Amino acid sequence: MEEQQNSDFDSTKKRIDEAADNFEQQAKHTANEFKEGWNQATQTQENKKILAGILAIVSGSLGVHKFILGYTQEGIIQIVISIVTCGIGGIIPLIEGIIYLTKSDEEFYQTYQVGKKGWF
Repeated sequence: MEEQQNSDFDSTKKRIDEAADNFEQQAKHTANEFKEGWNQATQTQENKKILAGILAIVSGSLGVHKFILGYTQEGIIQIVISIVTCGIGGIIPLIEGIIYLTKSDEEFYQTYQVGKKGWF
């Protein structure tokens, strides 16, 4: 009788271990799928480049392109410059917009999104 209980215990333990291994493999697979999906969803380098470049050219005096890139302080400074110079300071974002659009996607991403270069 005791031998039967040990056998049942061993087979149950083996099934639990197999289920745990299977669960661990599924969790790793799901985590990898999530990571790949996240990487695809967050790789919007080109979209930010084009959006920031066009906004800099069209409405640069308002500093919107700076806010899009996450440069709040620089965006506020751009607004102040435009007000103080009666709009003449709008030449700065025009130049920035052209620079944004002429850079390669990778160069733009490394310079303005990773390196956080605020001006030119």
